[in-house]
Amino acid sequence: MEDMDMTLEAVLELEASTVARRPRTDRDLDLLEALRLHEPAAAECLVATYGERAYRLATSITGNGQDAEEVVQDACWSVIRNIDTFRGDASFGSWFYRIVANAAYQKLRGRQSRSRDVSWDEVLPRFDEQGRHVVPMADWSPRVNDHSAQIALREALTSAIDELPDLYRTVLVLRDVEGLSNLEIAEALGLSVPIVKSRVHRARLFLRKQLGDAMTMLEATTATPGDS
Repeated sequence: MEDMDMTLEAVLELEASTVARRPRTDRDLDLLEALRLHEPAAAECLVATYGERAYRLATSITGNGQDAEEVVQDACWSVIRNIDTFRGDASFGSWFYRIVANAAYQKLRGRQSRSRDVSWDEVLPRFDEQGRHVVPMADWSPRVNDHSAQIALREALTSAIDELPDLYRTVLVLRDVEGLSNLEIAEALGLSVPIVKSRVHRARLFLRKQLGDAMTMLEATTATPGDS
């Protein structure tokens, strides 16, 4: 199981690799001052500094470009209106992304709930009375760095994330793509830490199963008669 967790982490890193995490301390100081002084160009500066990543985060959560645009716009206006509540306990960027995440999650809750939910009986590994796996889990970790496998895994990962129920997808994106802590996620979404931990764990199990199935299919389609 530990090897499979490491493999899943490597695949998720493919998804997270596009997210820039460069410190913006100096820029944030200027931006904060502009926002607090209500300078006309402050909103434009906020969007230029954080808009791209905020949109990517909102899209990952909502799964819809138009909804993501509305989320980012709402979040920016919320920051402008409530800038005096920012106390500097966390970085300004982290504070802003939590607002974006909350707005995206609230957007999801405002939509009709998904008709399909994840069946955890299908996701969780099966054990016998001695605690051993009933069905062996294929170890596809050696192929995670193969280019053709990476393409298949990325497609399977995107599809699997989209299939997750709203809350599960939200906490997974925030934890494993954006790198927020369980406590930060709980505070952003108004949840308890145990609920966040549980949802992240189950979402990872679902992804592991879906990626394992994808690799099994890839192995089957690339196998030659001489391999059997």
